[in-house]
Amino acid sequence: MALVDRPLSPHLQVYRFIFTMMLSGLHRITGVGLAVGAALLVYWLIAIAAGPEAYSTAQALFGSWLGRLVLFGVTLALFYHLCTGVRHLLWDTGWGYDVKTANATGVVAVVVAVGLTLITWIVAYAMRGGS
Repeated sequence: MALVDRPLSPHLQVYRFIFTMMLSGLHRITGVGLAVGAALLVYWLIAIAAGPEAYSTAQALFGSWLGRLVLFGVTLALFYHLCTGVRHLLWDTGWGYDVKTANATGVVAVVVAVGLTLITWIVAYAMRGGS
């Protein structure tokens, strides 16, 4: 029997899409996004150490509309990953495995992550005068 004839199961086509599946995938994706955010932080710190010209370039990059959009996404990824990480810690205690609770805590994690992101950006803009 050739390897090609072997069944490829389970695979994504077998599973029915559910809300918690999406949350799990987003948790993994935001983990990758946080790695990108860490690289951006390292770039910013190197720019600070490299002097005023490099720092000015970094600030121009992060201050552009695209830079701010990326930073907003990294902030959202941070809070989402944090909230769903707390959810996973609760699961480690044996709490929240039933479908109703898993769905409810998923919604809470998303709402809290979005809320914390918005509060962070509102406070940050208020502290720098809205510029």
